[in-house]
Amino acid sequence: MSHDDLSFAITVTSAEGAWVIRPFKDDFTDVNTSIKAVRNLRSEGAAFALLCVEDDYFVVVRPVPGDVRMLLSDATYASEDDFAADFLDLRDIDIPDLDEDEWEDADPYGDGDFDIFADLGLDENQVGYIIDNDEDWPSDMLLRIAGELGFGDELEDFIDGLDSDDS
Repeated sequence: MSHDDLSFAITVTSAEGAWVIRPFKDDFTDVNTSIKAVRNLRSEGAAFALLCVEDDYFVVVRPVPGDVRMLLSDATYASEDDFAADFLDLRDIDIPDLDEDEWEDADPYGDGDFDIFADLGLDENQVGYIIDNDEDWPSDMLLRIAGELGFGDELEDFIDGLDSDDS
């Protein structure tokens, strides 16, 4: 898939052996919006948010007791995008120091918790491999992650629904 300007925010929970995805409103200006969306789920099983920002990069947000785990698919966006920068700040990760000319030519790289799904059977090497594939759009990367975790069909149906809403 190639979705120029595709943006979405969903929560994902595991309940009784099934995955449930739900969209939520996020204007991608405040990191606390997604953190609150997941914390408000009160899920006993796995719970996290997937944020796809204009199909430029994605963020996975997974609150844990007393902390928030996060994975950003392309940290170079943090030098130009306040929302991406706020996630790196949240985890005390250095924001790349790139000026506009450097940013356009910079090699993308993920940052954050690559082992964010390790307890669900997707280890940091697999996540790194998915993110390092510069042939895929961020939404495609999320579809691959979702497929590995077992909710790829649900996420694909959701994205396809977004496409039909735009028609």
